[in-house]
Amino acid sequence: MANQIARHLGKTETIAEKRLWKELRKLRPQGYHFRRQAPIDSYIVDFACLSHRVIIEVDGIQHDTAESRRKDAARDAHLYWQGFSILRVTNGDVKQNIIGVMAEVLAILGAVVKQE
Repeated sequence: MANQIARHLGKTETIAEKRLWKELRKLRPQGYHFRRQAPIDSYIVDFACLSHRVIIEVDGIQHDTAESRRKDAARDAHLYWQGFSILRVTNGDVKQNIIGVMAEVLAILGAVVKQE
């Protein structure tokens, strides 16, 4: 069931998610293989580099409500407990500052690699 949901989400991704996916794929020759709409436990994350235990979430305006923030915090806590590092960026960040977002991605990947 999670795989079916992930496939559907992959087909309905936002412009920001498409743009970030294009940039994340460029990291593959460096050994960072990202998956999009990856099922992890009972969650589906936007992007995951499973080998480095890094998750990237691209948040739209629907994440600005108190209820969404509460759910995101619970989800993040569970994923942290599973050993993942999580980077949350907004659609606006990706659209307006993709270079800055990718610098953050590389920083978190570098931090994870140094810990190993």
